[in-house]
Amino acid sequence: MDAEFVALVTRHLRYAGAGAVTAHSRLRDLGLDSMRSIELLFAVEDAYGVTIPDERLTDATFETAGNLWTVLQELATPLPDGTR
Repeated sequence: MDAEFVALVTRHLRYAGAGAVTAHSRLRDLGLDSMRSIELLFAVEDAYGVTIPDERLTDATFETAGNLWTVLQELATPLPDGTR
């Protein structure tokens, strides 16, 4: 996870202090509720220029910071045909 991603996620977590977000951080435990999840989704899509498809908008994707980062990395990596 890069520093920009950690900073972006931290802004949406009610209980996250400096250095609190790691790949294993459970986002709900740090204050991510349903409204903040939507705000985080829009912020991540805007910051990284991706659209997370509906089938990836699951509890598992938003369970940990690492899970969300993994989805972003998969979407940012072009497929062999040049699409994502």
